[in-house]
Amino acid sequence: MANRDYYEVLGLNRDASDDQIKKAYKKAAMKFHPDRNPGDKEAEEHFKEAKLAYEILSDSQKRAAYDRYGHAGVDPSAGGMGGGQGFEGFADAFSDIFGDIFGGSRGGGGGGGRSNVYRGADLRYNLEISLEEAARGAEKTIRIPTLENCETCGGSGAKPGSQPKPCPTCGGAGQVRIQQGFFSIQQTCPKCHGSGRIIPDPCRSCGGAGRTKKQKTLEVKIPAGIDDGMRLRHAGHGEPGVNGGPSGDLYVEIHIRSHAVFQRDGDDLHCEMPVSFSTAALGGEIEIPTLDGMARIKVPAETQSGRVFRLRGKGIRNVRSHAPGDLMCHVVVETPVNLTDRQRELLREFDEISADNADRHNPKAKGWMDKVKEFFGA
Repeated sequence: MANRDYYEVLGLNRDASDDQIKKAYKKAAMKFHPDRNPGDKEAEEHFKEAKLAYEILSDSQKRAAYDRYGHAGVDPSAGGMGGGQGFEGFADAFSDIFGDIFGGSRGGGGGGGRSNVYRGADLRYNLEISLEEAARGAEKTIRIPTLENCETCGGSGAKPGSQPKPCPTCGGAGQVRIQQGFFSIQQTCPKCHGSGRIIPDPCRSCGGAGRTKKQKTLEVKIPAGIDDGMRLRHAGHGEPGVNGGPSGDLYVEIHIRSHAVFQRDGDDLHCEMPVSFSTAALGGEIEIPTLDGMARIKVPAETQSGRVFRLRGKGIRNVRSHAPGDLMCHVVVETPVNLTDRQRELLREFDEISADNADRHNPKAKGWMDKVKEFFGA
């Protein structure tokens, strides 16, 4: 590929600023990078051409010589292909581009690199409570395992009287730069594993980790109306940060135990209400439980199994709006068991009397039989 004007290669005017030159090169590198164009020799040549143009124009002395004498004013061998000063400028710019392409983050290759300060990890605690506690609210005391800064070394990981030292491999940056062909990448330092420091004399209490395992007691206030699966956030009660970083958060996840009487559906409660055969037929008044105590409802005569009675406002108050839900009572007509001889005699007499006008007394049975006959084409 013949030498083209370096400004033309990057699509720039001759009065372009340093920032414009860098942005133009990043754009070209993103477009023609070999990893984005595998096997495309033409794209690879364009990439090399853009790299060379950037090496010349990003260096003020080389750019001045090029502006005055053209290609003859610069020595191509000084363009950084061998890793000289010009290559360092290219590598700095390319590390930005490499991060843009692959989602990496840039760290310094010397002492002025990243700070190595990390936020602590979040923790989750599963807390089981009763339905009554969920409805009314409660306060719970929980004990959670956590990592806390070592009291002996103050979290430094070093034996008292000593200090951690900058990692000699990365110079305290936590990352090292590796040259691969005509470009360089940065990766986590293999010696310090990204911390940027080494501990020659570790603390005996924590083994150099800077943190120890402990049990922490915490008071958790459960708001009234909370539902299963909701989480309560306790800021700063997670694991401590690294190198002075902020602590993570604790998330208390609520799990509500199954109840012997009620089933919850959002803010509503459901329960089954057994009703005797005679009460369902003749009607009457029965007691049913609620979260606030017993309540009485009237059961109309001829009530069928499956009928639902709604008691408004007897459910659970919404945790946000505080509007109460309802209690749904599902009627279950109970068939009598352990009958005496007299009870059997009365039921047989009742059945004989009812048989004289079965369609009137048992309309559902008649309707069902009509559907059966229709199905079989009778």
